[in-house]
Amino acid sequence: MAMAMTGEQLVGILRETINSLVKREGDDLSARQLAVFLNCYLMEGAHTVRGLSTDLEISKPAVTRALDRLCELDLARRKTDPADRRSVLVQRTTRGTSYLRELRNVMTAAASPRHAR
Repeated sequence: MAMAMTGEQLVGILRETINSLVKREGDDLSARQLAVFLNCYLMEGAHTVRGLSTDLEISKPAVTRALDRLCELDLARRKTDPADRRSVLVQRTTRGTSYLRELRNVMTAAASPRHAR
C-alpha cells in the first residue's frame, strides 16, 4: 500500500518540476497559464473563458491573457462555439498533448526516490 506524501514532499516535487521546466529549451508558462492549461487538459467537457474564470476564480480578462499565450505556443486553440456564436471554446492541440505528457514525465522523475531528500 502506498503511503501518502507529506506537504514537504509535495512541495519538493513541485520545486523539482519547476526547476526542470525552466532549465529546458524554449518557453515556459506562468502559474496562471499552467493552471488554465491543466484545467483544459485534465477536466472533461468543453471549456469556455467564462467557465475557466469560474473554475479558477479569476477574471475573464486574466483567462483571456493566459489563453493568448497558450494559443501563441500552440498549446491550445480557440474555436467559436457553434451552439452560441458569442462564446468561444478552448480546444486541445497535438502540441499541448505532447506538453502534458512531458510534464507528467518531469513530475514522475521529480517524485522518484533519487530526488527524495
